[in-house]
Amino acid sequence: MTNLTTNAESLPARAVRDEAVAVARAAAGAAGVEIRELTEVAELTAAGDLFESIWRSAPGARPLTTELLRAMSSAGNYVAGAFGQGELLGACFGFFGHPGKGGLHSHIAGVAASGAGRGIGQALKLHQRGWALAQDVSVISWTFDPLVRRNAYFNLGKLGALPLRYLPDFYGPMADRINGSGETDRLMVGWDLTSPAVRAASFGEPVPADARAWRERGASIALSAGPDGGPVTGSTSSPVVLAAVPSDIERLRHDDPGRAAAWRSALREVLGGLMADGARVTGFDRAGWYVITKEQS
Repeated sequence: MTNLTTNAESLPARAVRDEAVAVARAAAGAAGVEIRELTEVAELTAAGDLFESIWRSAPGARPLTTELLRAMSSAGNYVAGAFGQGELLGACFGFFGHPGKGGLHSHIAGVAASGAGRGIGQALKLHQRGWALAQDVSVISWTFDPLVRRNAYFNLGKLGALPLRYLPDFYGPMADRINGSGETDRLMVGWDLTSPAVRAASFGEPVPADARAWRERGASIALSAGPDGGPVTGSTSSPVVLAAVPSDIERLRHDDPGRAAAWRSALREVLGGLMADGARVTGFDRAGWYVITKEQS
């Protein structure tokens, strides 16, 4: 376990940036890739092809065109790729938001099947963190599907991002392999790039979230899986509430769209409702549970 004796807040900005860049470089090396910004048309086209191969969108619904990536890159936004032995194995794209907010919105990131399991996704995000800090940006936001268990753990556990808002049907119909044809609820997260939790996570120390321990302390189980694999709602009366997600929502959408839709409705009601009332998601247990803390009056 990494021993971080100095908080980023007490370090000079340049030292925080240099540390982030060094951590990102080490993560890329461990994943066996080189990560760099993409600026040439051929590379940007390859990034668009990669995103299309991952999402497998309906005809005419390519996630990102070469023209848009070219324009965004030329305007100074973040477009980067991870290369292994000359092959593009992952890519990430983000753009600057409202000037007054000083933040970057990370719109899409993906890793090819041939690069899965190597830590490329985390290396890309750490590269984006170092890049953003070099631009004097301290917060990155993005959205993700709260029903996708591996993404929830990656974003909240391995990266240390924190949910800000629950957004029902944020994108509208997308009709791709990952999202299916249902509504596209999302969690908007904020990644505070200099926070102690994010800094620790960058050194390989995930944000802890132990659902079993919370259950033993009396946490309410607001959402769980029933015997048939469908959602079962429960109590939200305790100060700490747990909400489960299915093990593989993408497979469920393919095999049983009705049950997948039931999970979407149940999570929207439970997690969305709690967050609307001021509750905070403080972590995600890798076993598939959101840990939610209700604000006390």
